[in-house]
Amino acid sequence: MTGRPSPLRLLRIQTVYQSKLFWRNPVSAFFTLAFPVMIFVVFSLVFGNERIPYLDITIAQYYAPSLAVFAAVSATYTNLAITTSYQRDLGILKRIRGTPLPAWIYMGGKIVSATYIALIGIVIMVGVGVAFYGLNLYGRTLPAAILTFLVGSFTFSALGLFISAVAPSGQAATAVANATLLPLAFFSGIFIVPAEDSPTWLRLVGDVFPLKHFNDAFFAAFDPQRTDAAFEWGHLAYMVLWGVIAAALAIRWFTWEPTAAGSTTRRRRASRVSA
Repeated sequence: MTGRPSPLRLLRIQTVYQSKLFWRNPVSAFFTLAFPVMIFVVFSLVFGNERIPYLDITIAQYYAPSLAVFAAVSATYTNLAITTSYQRDLGILKRIRGTPLPAWIYMGGKIVSATYIALIGIVIMVGVGVAFYGLNLYGRTLPAAILTFLVGSFTFSALGLFISAVAPSGQAATAVANATLLPLAFFSGIFIVPAEDSPTWLRLVGDVFPLKHFNDAFFAAFDPQRTDAAFEWGHLAYMVLWGVIAAALAIRWFTWEPTAAGSTTRRRRASRVSA
């Protein structure tokens, strides 16, 4: 008689399962992994690879790490917010909750899978930058880049689950995730290089939310002007604070049962299929 699987093995199985679900959705995979690369290529075609005078770096040296951050946030925040909400609408979470599988194993598998996909997104973006646009990597700052990635993945995974906890349906979660990420990408220096004379209010909006802190901390590891290990402890601590608060609120408000709005959406989808 065999014993029960260990929690670590169950977590690995769930991680593989959630990763397979992601790859079976080509639209999600495209916008998570290929879309940031497309933006990077377009920016390179439009702006070239000239040096940014007041930063004294090339366009690629700035945009490659910034769009790598965007890919990581898409894989964690957007992916978890939308997929978890739709799984609740369809009653999948309710069925999972009724099995002997511990809830933390299931959610842990989703988070680890999202982090793994985020890592793939960063590797692809940095690889394209190194191979085709002269992006420079620095061995002394690699630990800082890894730590920043892990902290950022934790923070935005927690925020994604928080959105799924408060959104009444998958459609609402999709709208909220996209309506928050895309504008903040402009405010946080992802799509636009921050100018020296940027309005104060623009900088303040970016400083409030964790995306700018993720971007600034990750970019520091690619900044040729840095001669230290490039650990941005202030940015990292601010992201951890956001992540802890988001995780606590997600745990407090998360429900495994379909909400009224989600149930209505499911009935409408079923009626269209039967028709």
